[in-house]
Amino acid sequence: MPKKPATKREETLRDLLRLPPGERIELSRYDARATPGAPDGKRAALADTARTGKHLAGLQERLWAAGTAGDHRRVLLVLQGMDTSGKGGTVKHVIGRLDPAGCRIRAFKAPTEEERGHDFLWRVRQALPGPGQIGIFDRSHYEDVLIARVRHLARPAEIGSRYGLINDFERTLAEEGVTVVKCFLHLSYDEQRRRLLRRLDRPDKHWKFDPADIGERALWPAYQEAYELALERCAAPHAPWYLVPADRKWYRNWAVGRLLLEELRELDPRYPEADFDVAECRERLLEQT
Repeated sequence: MPKKPATKREETLRDLLRLPPGERIELSRYDARATPGAPDGKRAALADTARTGKHLAGLQERLWAAGTAGDHRRVLLVLQGMDTSGKGGTVKHVIGRLDPAGCRIRAFKAPTEEERGHDFLWRVRQALPGPGQIGIFDRSHYEDVLIARVRHLARPAEIGSRYGLINDFERTLAEEGVTVVKCFLHLSYDEQRRRLLRRLDRPDKHWKFDPADIGERALWPAYQEAYELALERCAAPHAPWYLVPADRKWYRNWAVGRLLLEELRELDPRYPEADFDVAECRERLLEQT
């Protein structure tokens, strides 16, 4: 009998947004307002984001339940991007729908005195998700090859060695059952200016503005180069980078939620079977008055 033709695999959002490992990255070639793979229009995307949130919540519960029964798998979502790219907003709109008990969120700031006394990955290891958890990093170990490079906080040779250390670290995570989802929230220079101005124009947003942001913005070309190097040197099949256009907030939220959903569906966590006699326990409860 003739062989049936192979079924073509449906293209996923991961396929659309994944950066090719080992290839040179030029961020200027990527449109920060693009909406690859999105539903037709903002309204449809918002509705789909809500549906995605419900599916994510169900899968997260299954992952968390499996973790209580010895399943060591977990997920680590890494969010990187320029100031105002929406790392915090993504956490609020995507992760905010999940059960906090099964999440571990960490926003990395400048290292403390204790953290500076260890290697740069030490504080990251302390913040990793446990079995069954979804960990979210608002900034991450990549700050040590981004701001450290732009602000000359370490010798060039030391920064150069960190790319290899990051790759080894992420390979170890994958071997230990951690699904690493790294999202670069790609914001345009003009959109960042608009967002910073909005923060100044609204008194309720002044708390989010730091005058130092203006100085950081002046270093935009250096940051873009630092990101290009990190995206190029630290992309691997077990820990790919996804470039998420972030000028449209609705698309950013939809895309990160969808990426997480695809990963969790592939993991397909299952509720553990009861380790007790269900019928006997039910009978005992019915006998109680």
